[in-house]
Amino acid sequence: MKIVEIREKTVPISSSIRNAYIDFSKMTLSLVAVITDVVRDGKPVVGYGFNSNGRYGQGTLMRERFIPRVMEADPEALLDASGSNLDPHKIWDAMFINEKPGGHGERSVAMGTIDMAVWDAVAKIEEKPLFQLLAERYGNGQPDRRVFVYAAGGYYYPGQDYRKLQDEMRSYLDRGYSVVKKKIGGGSLEEDLRRIDAVMEVLQDGQKLCVDANGRFDLETAIAYAKALSQYDLFWYEEPGDPLDFELQATLRSFYTNPMATGENLFSMQDARNLIRYGGMRPDRDWLQFDCALSYGLVEYLRTLDMLKEHGWSASRCVPHGGHQMSLNIAAGLGLGGNESYPDLFQPFGGFPDGVRVENSFVTLPDLPGIGFEGKADLYREMQALSA
Repeated sequence: MKIVEIREKTVPISSSIRNAYIDFSKMTLSLVAVITDVVRDGKPVVGYGFNSNGRYGQGTLMRERFIPRVMEADPEALLDASGSNLDPHKIWDAMFINEKPGGHGERSVAMGTIDMAVWDAVAKIEEKPLFQLLAERYGNGQPDRRVFVYAAGGYYYPGQDYRKLQDEMRSYLDRGYSVVKKKIGGGSLEEDLRRIDAVMEVLQDGQKLCVDANGRFDLETAIAYAKALSQYDLFWYEEPGDPLDFELQATLRSFYTNPMATGENLFSMQDARNLIRYGGMRPDRDWLQFDCALSYGLVEYLRTLDMLKEHGWSASRCVPHGGHQMSLNIAAGLGLGGNESYPDLFQPFGGFPDGVRVENSFVTLPDLPGIGFEGKADLYREMQALSA
C-alpha cells in the first residue's frame, strides 16, 4: 500500500471578530487530503486534516517542502511493521528531513496539518475511530467517549454591547455548556471588568467563565488584571503574556492563586517543556492548551504527553486549543481533560459530528471511523471537493 497523492487547499475562515491581538478578517487555513491506494467500500481511503484558527494556511511550505519529501520517500519505508498500514511516525520523520532543530513557527503548523490527515487515514484503514486506535496503542485500551468541552466566544466585534454579549453567552448555556469563555485585553481593564460583570449576571450555579488575554499583557498589566480578576471565581485566566515569556507566567502565580491556562502558542515538545520547567505552572490547578494541529501533529503531541508525565503532570490537565475533532479524539483516547469548542465560529471546521449534543459541558463521541469528519455534513462537503 502507499500514499498516492497529498492535496492542499487554502480556505478562508474570515470573520469580523477580533481578540486582544489580531482580527480575523483575513484569516485562512489549509485543508489537506492524503489519498491512499487502500480501497474500502469501493472507494480509496482518504485522510483529511486542517490547521486550527489563529495561524494562517501553510500551503507554500507544504507544497515546497513537506509534501514532496513524503511523496519522494520509498513507499515501503512509510509503512508499519505489518506492512498493511501507514506509520505516522515514519511519515513525520520523512517530513522533517533536512530541517534544523528550533524555530518552531509556521512549519509546525504545516506538518501538524498533514499529520492529522495521516492519522485519519490510518484509523480508517484499521476501520476504527481514532480514539479507539489511540487507546489501544498508547493508552489503557479503554477510551472514554465522554469528553468535557467549553464554549469559546466573547470576541470583540463592531456594534457589540453588553446585551449582545449576554445574549451570546446565554445561547451557549442554552445549548448545554456550563463553561464559557470571553476575551479580555482588547480594551481597558475597567471596560473588561464591566464585560465580565455582564457575563456573570447570566451565569447560574455551577456555570463558570474563562477569560483569555491572548498574550497581550506586559508584566505590570498582567498583574493588574490578576489582582482585579481575583474577585471572581473564574474557571481560568488564560495566556496573560507572551507565550515565550516564562518569567512573566512564573511571576504571576504570586499574584493569582486561582487557575491559569496557557500553551496554545507553544508549538513543540521542547517549548512545552520549557513552560513546565520555568513557567511556574501548577499541576494541581493550572491548564495546558497545546494544540496538536499547530504543533507538528499527534506524533509530537505524544512526545509532549510523555514529557508531562516525567514532570509529574497528568494528561487530564490538558485542554487543547482549536476546537477541532482531532483533539476530541485525543482527549477520548488518551485521557485529556477536555477540549475547546466553537459553537458558532470558524465553521464548518469547528464543532462536532451532526447529532452530537452538549450536556452539562460534555459530549459523547459517536462510533465513526477515523477522526469522524464524515459525520459532519457541511465539513465533509468541503473535504470531498478537495479529494474528488
